[in-house]
Amino acid sequence: MKHKELYFELEDREWPFTYTSHDRQIVRAIVFDDDGWLYFTRASRDDHFGKATLIETSGGGVEPEEDLLTAIHRELKEELGAEVEVLCPIGLVSDYYNLIHRHNLNHYYLCRATSFGEKHLMPDEVEQFHLSTLRLTYDEAVQEYRRLSCTPIGRLIAARELPVLERAKEILR
Repeated sequence: MKHKELYFELEDREWPFTYTSHDRQIVRAIVFDDDGWLYFTRASRDDHFGKATLIETSGGGVEPEEDLLTAIHRELKEELGAEVEVLCPIGLVSDYYNLIHRHNLNHYYLCRATSFGEKHLMPDEVEQFHLSTLRLTYDEAVQEYRRLSCTPIGRLIAARELPVLERAKEILR
């Protein structure tokens, strides 16, 4: 699948910038199945970002010994219980979480789910974020991102993910 990869940078306008203490390499995926469903995670959190329910692509931090493809397979197995075929990179989104002084480098991939099994969530994903899986159509996902962008963290996530979701739809045409 040949296409121009997406790249954009976002500022955090929700919290004031003071400094950035670290960069975090993150992998994320737009995951779809053969019936056209898209898979996301829902998180319900009440932490330093405030009380919020969110929709987000599955993914997470790249471990020091991992390459990006190893990390995306691990993260999707942990959060969705999904084995996937990585079809192509979608692009890179650089964004900031000023509240925790972090610069995020989000590497997005388009992945086709080949099977689903048991999830392997981390304790904080279960106990603090209450992660669950959402299976949505493209239109339902866009609507959910917009509905949940009523909080500062929800706005940051929607600004990052809606353009990626749109690019994934273009690639899949």
